[in-house]
Amino acid sequence: MEIFQAEVGEPLPLPLFHAKISAGFPSPAENDLDKALDLNQLMVTHPAATFFVRVVGDSMQGAGISSGDILVVDRSLEATHGKIVVAVVNGEFTVKRLRVEKEHICLVPENPAYPILHLQEGSDFQVWGVVTYVIHKAV
Repeated sequence: MEIFQAEVGEPLPLPLFHAKISAGFPSPAENDLDKALDLNQLMVTHPAATFFVRVVGDSMQGAGISSGDILVVDRSLEATHGKIVVAVVNGEFTVKRLRVEKEHICLVPENPAYPILHLQEGSDFQVWGVVTYVIHKAV
């Protein structure tokens, strides 16, 4: 797993098209640029605690996460039930959905070909961070 720390230096605002783009029927185009959008400002709330992680594998396809995607992971956020997290299990990194039931914790894949990881008390496990964004190339 490749891990890169977020580096937020000089702002890099890019033009943001004013009109919303229809995913249904086409709408009339507008030629106005409304304002600038800085992707670091949008995706990185806590720079010192934010990392970019490249995904390998297909266990999270059902959540829209594919091999080669880049996850934006914030280590300062609380990992709660239902969140997608990067975890370390027995010294290995993995990305899964966190399920907390009473006092039982599971890491749930979003691909039925993979088993749910039921974590027992005393397991070598820690949540490394919470996934806040997924970046992937359009097909």
